[in-house]
Amino acid sequence: MTFKVGDLAVYPGYGVGRIVSIDSQEIMGASCEFYSIELLESQMNVKVPTTSAKKSGLRPVINQDEAGKVMSILKDETPVKKIDNQTWNRRYREYMDKIKTGSIFEIAEVMRELFLLQVDKELSFGERKMLDTARGLLIKELSLATNADELSVEEQVKAIFN
Repeated sequence: MTFKVGDLAVYPGYGVGRIVSIDSQEIMGASCEFYSIELLESQMNVKVPTTSAKKSGLRPVINQDEAGKVMSILKDETPVKKIDNQTWNRRYREYMDKIKTGSIFEIAEVMRELFLLQVDKELSFGERKMLDTARGLLIKELSLATNADELSVEEQVKAIFN
């Protein structure tokens, strides 16, 4: 998979960014190409080697159909039994691994499980922060996939959990 300048791409754990350039640099005598990505949320720039973009999890923004699947995951109220039996730090590690995959579907599962968990027990500080991270990553990508503003997408997501 290749990206062009101007394309939107999702960089796992950081969110959506725009490819601002494709640069070539010489590293230890070898010429390497990099995607230079400006992250939309933080305006931070990251460089990802074009040869390992897929391996690093760089992917295009989801489409409208996939956005519908994400909403279905969020609406799934099937109780998750295993989360009740785990300590907060074990859950935290498991959820962080899911977020780091960059899969919007995994991020939706994390967000749903944390929302369901917070109904029964108070979330730890780390879990609350993770919920905010998952929400931010999800809202940004859903808004781009559905051509809707972030506020209306956030309202739709809030409606699911209220």
